[in-house]
This record gives sequence, structure tokens and C-alpha cells, in this order.
Amino acid sequence: MGDKPALRTALVTGATAGLGASFARRLAADRYRLVLVARDRQRLTTLADELADRHGVTVEVLDADLATDGGVTAVADRLRSADAPVDLLVNNAGIGLNRSFRRTDEADELRLLRLNVEAVLRLTHAVLPGMVQRRQGRVINVSSVAGFGPLAAGSTYSASKAWVTNFSESIDMSVRHLGVRVMALCPGYVRTEFHERAGIRTSGSPTWLWLRADDVVSDGLRDLARGRAVSVPDWRYKALATVVRHAPHGLLRLAAGRPKGRE
Repeated sequence: MGDKPALRTALVTGATAGLGASFARRLAADRYRLVLVARDRQRLTTLADELADRHGVTVEVLDADLATDGGVTAVADRLRSADAPVDLLVNNAGIGLNRSFRRTDEADELRLLRLNVEAVLRLTHAVLPGMVQRRQGRVINVSSVAGFGPLAAGSTYSASKAWVTNFSESIDMSVRHLGVRVMALCPGYVRTEFHERAGIRTSGSPTWLWLRADDVVSDGLRDLARGRAVSVPDWRYKALATVVRHAPHGLLRLAAGRPKGRE
């Protein structure tokens, strides 16, 4: 994969479901040694055993809640390990809230920020020094097309993903000349557990808008190999991202409308 074939070990957060599980399966098939991170140790172990049996790769599990200081610290310490360096970090763990800002608890909003923003910052910060020293490494930060504009009234999810995309582009600019790449992966609707966990109804969304997790992962890894700093999978969302980025702000506000879901 990419211009430097020596990548060997990948760490994936939020690895037991959705895009995280798809990344884990694809990378195992590509013969990466894996470090899988999630809160549920039983699900981690089940997935690790499956991948080890199917692909004959080494799979390490690390149960950690990345919305807590202790959880992030444990994973950051693993990323700093010089004895078992990580060559590809996939910051996939994240949450959304199905209530507008006026109706959410402050604790829920802070948890969203800790997981969607702080964990991404801290884990990227932990892994970069070793990558720079080795002049080799890749980071994929899973963002969203929602981060290109305020597409849902009252939602702070889009703001958190705007940070992830901007952060990824900025850090990529600072390390690219050192042999390291950082990329924001910005999918649209993906068939995963994400919306169900957030309590977001999806029945009203057109079928053609939904992407397969495996396709998103394939597109993301292809764009990473091509050296792109931002990856938007699928032509439909590429078009949407272009419109959102260049549309008049007033039009975006009109399209966002009033808060949906449990206002």
C-alpha cells in the first residue's frame, strides 16, 4: 500500500463495529499486524480470534474508553512504544448525539468532544514522533462530509468533524516532507451501528445515499496511497462536498432548517 511498503502494524480505534471493523478486516487481509481498540473486551477478543484464524496475523487487543483520560492515556502509551511501533493509526472511534444543543446534557456534549476531538488530537500527537523519527508512517482520522458545513441545525457533531478535517490537513502539511502522511476520511451515510447507537432514524434517507463500509475503507486506503490529505468516498459525496464548500452560507443555513430528531 502506498509508496513505502514497509508498513507493518496498524492500530484501529472503535474496531468492533462499522468502519473500524471493516478497517480491521481489510488490514488483516493485507497482512498487517493489528492492535484493536474498543470498550468491549469480549467483542474485541472475538474479532481478534476471527482475524488471527482467517489471516494468520498477530492481533493485540486493548480495551479502553477513549472518552476518558485513562483510556486515551493507555492507547497513547501503546502508540509511543519503541519496541512495537505502529506504522498506521486509524482514529475511527466517534459518537453523535440525536438532540439539538439546547436539549443535550453538558456531560454528553463534553463526551462527544473528548471522543471526537481530544482523543484524535492526543493519539495523533502520541504516534507522530516515532513516525517522524523513522521517516515513515500514516494516520487516518475518520471525519465526515458533515464537517464541511452546518448541515444539521443544533448539531455539534458537524463542528467536531470540521475540526478533525482541518486538523488533519494542517498536520499533514507539517509532516509530509518528513515521510509521514495524515489524512481525513470524510464519508457520508454508511451502513454501520453509528446511527442506531446515536438513536438517529435513518428510514427517511434515500437508499442511494448509503455507502457500504467496505467500500469506504477501500476508497480511503486508495486515497491514502495516492497521498491525498482529504478523502471523500464516492462520486455522490464528492459532489455534495463541493456544493457545501462553495455554496452561499445563507443557502446552507436554509438547507439545514430546524433541528430534527428529538429536539
